Amino acid sequence: MVAAVKVEFHFDFGSPNAYLAELALPEIEKRTGVKFNYVPVLLGGVYKATGNMSPADSLRGIKNKPEYNALETTRFLRRHNITKFTPNPFFPVNTLSLMRGVVAAEFEGLFESYFRAAYHHMWGEPKKMDDPQVFREAFLSSGLDIDRIIARAQQDDVKKKLIENTTRAVERGSFGSPTFFVGDEIYFGKDSLRDVEEEILAQLASARRKTA
Repeated sequence: MVAAVKVEFHFDFGSPNAYLAELALPEIEKRTGVKFNYVPVLLGGVYKATGNMSPADSLRGIKNKPEYNALETTRFLRRHNITKFTPNPFFPVNTLSLMRGVVAAEFEGLFESYFRAAYHHMWGEPKKMDDPQVFREAFLSSGLDIDRIIARAQQDDVKKKLIENTTRAVERGSFGSPTFFVGDEIYFGKDSLRDVEEEILAQLASARRKTA
């Protein structure tokens, strides 16, 4: 029954809101019994394809809205008991190497350890992760065979997969990160998580009725 509902989390390590949203996913998985499929996309590519831009750019010079965004983030942290979050002082960070790296890590069976380390070094103990030396030393400190992953990330199949993920996400309606798909239903932003969970439950109920 659970397999009848496909749920996707489209992420880029450069999005603080994707980081925060992901921390809330385990509780949704526990309540619904449905596992999220993690799909890496290149946010810069999504922005270019859709004419969108980073909030760091879109909010610049707007009175009150950045302050409200900060307030909303504080509320989210409190609601989900999140304590491991530090704004990255180097934001925005070019995430091309990070995102190729996570695709390479997935191909090499190292997705989970790479994923956790990348988020730790972006938003737990933030660093300038688009600096190659900082990038390498950060992952080495987390115990990863990062040289293996760096080499794998240069292969054409890794680059192609990231491009395909990004292109497909845009074709399905994505314009930023985090984006969620519950079946074909799209939801954007960490504040849509309640709606995402409701849709998962609705689709599960529908699947049960069809097999009853």
